[in-house]
Amino acid sequence: MSKVLLIDFGSTYTKLTAVDIGKEEILATAAAYTTVQTDINDGLNEGLKLLEQKTGKIKYDACYACSSAAGGLRMVTSGLVPELTGEAAKLASLGAGAKTVGVYAFELTEHDIEEIGKINPDIFLLVGGTDGGNTDCIIHNAKMLSKMNPKFPIVLAGNRTCASACERILKDCEVYTCPNVMPKFGTLQIEPTQKKIREIFLNRIIQAKGLSKVTNLLSDIMMPTPSAVLQAMELLANGHEDEIGIGELIAVDVGGATTDVYSIADGMPEHMNTVFKGLPEPYAKRTVEGDIGMRYSVQGIVDAQGIERICRLSGLSTEKALTLIEELKRNTDKLPNGDEELEALDFALASCAIDEAVTRHAGTISETYTMMGQTFVQEGKNLTKVKQIVVTGGSLIHTKRTEEIASHALYSQINPASLKPKSADVWVDKTYILAAMGLLSSYHPKTALRIMKKELKYHGYSK
Repeated sequence: MSKVLLIDFGSTYTKLTAVDIGKEEILATAAAYTTVQTDINDGLNEGLKLLEQKTGKIKYDACYACSSAAGGLRMVTSGLVPELTGEAAKLASLGAGAKTVGVYAFELTEHDIEEIGKINPDIFLLVGGTDGGNTDCIIHNAKMLSKMNPKFPIVLAGNRTCASACERILKDCEVYTCPNVMPKFGTLQIEPTQKKIREIFLNRIIQAKGLSKVTNLLSDIMMPTPSAVLQAMELLANGHEDEIGIGELIAVDVGGATTDVYSIADGMPEHMNTVFKGLPEPYAKRTVEGDIGMRYSVQGIVDAQGIERICRLSGLSTEKALTLIEELKRNTDKLPNGDEELEALDFALASCAIDEAVTRHAGTISETYTMMGQTFVQEGKNLTKVKQIVVTGGSLIHTKRTEEIASHALYSQINPASLKPKSADVWVDKTYILAAMGLLSSYHPKTALRIMKKELKYHGYSK
């Protein structure tokens, strides 16, 4: 096998990457507007034309694809206790490449059911109780969902003691049963559920998103784009066989509507006098901040970080910054194109987006006192020793201040409780290849790793 075509059907752009496997190099990349509202093949064909202009005619030996088109994989989860089974469900969803659009805890109410109906998710993940533990909540929630006659599939991954009872209650629904995401207190078992979510994406969601026409071009199944990126980051961090990786890392993708953060790190406490509180964190973790984005979600950045900080970073007056932000809300495709004031605002917005998203992703530490003396309590993932940061997104790629923006992923004394990295090297995905390399890693992992190490632009040390 020599030439492979990799396709990422994004919500805005369809991105194509042509790879020569034998030479372990990227032949060319191209992007065209995704045309999911009409026929997704239109955008794909336009992208193929642009790619062919760079490479000439190529007969590809294989073609693989991922997709986040039409909003990606939208999931709602329901658990018993927010901090336990509810959080386990959320981790399972995000790790499978989904976008969590609703999280419910305890018994669902009539109002909740009405809200879920309006959300109309692609998949509903129903969990609750450890094995042999509480059964009342998940059975109640199954009964509530059965009244909806939902058009969406339900993944059942709660207390196995009542799995059969829930299946009978939901007999008229499309139900998939998986092992409990939290079989016993403090133990996560999310991989089988993640695998099932991806299968449903392939078997059902592709048709719903208008992608079924494309499948005849593919050599193998598709996957959600975030899953492909997470796979690429695991490979880049850990390496493959005798090809070493770059070590534990975090990756940040700042988009127009959301900001995704990935961490490939152990994240456990460093010191003996630190205790861990809550569920164990997955080694490979993804979070998505749906309210943090450079255009569609620009107000979320303002709300989270404050207009004062945006003005301080940009050097703009409050009046000017607010005027430009309102303009971005109205014209979500607007780019700086040499406008110095808009460039300054984008720098500030991207810096704040990274700061906020990585702060939410990372854990925290607090001080307490016990009979044994001073003790520290860690919640979430400890990323202080992570030494590599990978960044992507237009606001970081099309700027000369990439390293400065990326530095906002690091620890700051402004937020002393945060467990963000202390210092790190910065790598930049300037040609949007992360998802493509995640796809390729399923078939040619060593080639994908070598291409990433060669193509990601190293921007040096940041602290």
